[in-house]
Amino acid sequence: MSVMIRLLRRERWMFAKTATYALMHIVVAAAVAYAITGSWAAAIAISLVEPLVQTVAYFFHERAWSRFLLERHIRAKAAVAAMR
Repeated sequence: MSVMIRLLRRERWMFAKTATYALMHIVVAAAVAYAITGSWAAAIAISLVEPLVQTVAYFFHERAWSRFLLERHIRAKAAVAAMR
C-alpha cells in the first residue's frame, strides 16, 4: 500500500476537516479579494492560490498541535506515575 493511501486512511478525519476549511477559506478569500479589487479575475486568482497554501500550512499546524498535546499528556501521566 502506498504511503499516501496509508496516510489518508490514518488521518481521514483531519483531511475532511482540512477540506471543508479549504472550501470555506476559498469563498471568503474570493469575497474579500473582489471587495478590494473589484475584479472577479483577480479575486478568483487570489482566492485559489492563497487558501491552497494556507490549507497545507493548516494541516501541518494541526499535526504539530496534536503531537504537542499528546506529548504533554504522556509527560503528565509519567509525572503522576512517578509520584506514586
